[in-house]
Amino acid sequence: MFKEIVIAFQSWSDARTFTRDNRFWKWIIIPGIIYAALFIVAMFLFWSSSDSVFSWVSHQLRIEPWLQKERNEWLSFLFVMTGMMLHLMIVLFYFSLFKYMILIIGSPLFALLSEKTEAILEGKEHHFNWADLRRDCWRSIKLALRNGGWQAVYLLALLLLSLVPVIGWITPLIALGMECYYYGFSMLDYSLARNGFNPAQSIHFTSRHKGLAIGNGFVFYLMHLLIILAPAFAIVAATLAVHKVKNN
Repeated sequence: MFKEIVIAFQSWSDARTFTRDNRFWKWIIIPGIIYAALFIVAMFLFWSSSDSVFSWVSHQLRIEPWLQKERNEWLSFLFVMTGMMLHLMIVLFYFSLFKYMILIIGSPLFALLSEKTEAILEGKEHHFNWADLRRDCWRSIKLALRNGGWQAVYLLALLLLSLVPVIGWITPLIALGMECYYYGFSMLDYSLARNGFNPAQSIHFTSRHKGLAIGNGFVFYLMHLLIILAPAFAIVAATLAVHKVKNN
């Protein structure tokens, strides 16, 4: 798996060179600006509402009056740490919902960008086809809904676990790893579909090559430092990664 993570990381570097050499910047910048605006607004709303959720949970459990009564610094520290982990888990949960919304809305662009990337890699001329694009979009939407459903179940379980002192402190790391896997999976599937993989085979391939999915998703998160480049770059990098594995 480590080798595949390295391949995924290298593919992001290759994506930068590929984008420059093939003048793909218009496919990166314009969708990126839209994504950045939606991301900033959504995360602001999500973070604000997470405060409300945490306050509601604290009020229902009557934690603060209990802490004031006990006046124990160790208990107060545990409460603060647990609160931080719960905040992070709620934000990750919200970001997961946002991510799948973007995958569904942006599926036509992502499918087209993956097609154009692979056509250049194979030395073929890209011919636009509405039927193929519609089929790829529908498949990506169904996959996003499937992955989103499973991830929501896992995240809700981790959200409950985050309320447990000490043990719950590792839940954001587990949730982040899961986020990376499922997002990378969605990016890889565009290329796998064009290589004749049906959905079941795509799921099996990704489960055997978790490193490709996790590596792609992890760098996607890092790319939020340059937020406008993240989604489209993830598609190009995923297509390059599948091309490398296929050729090997």
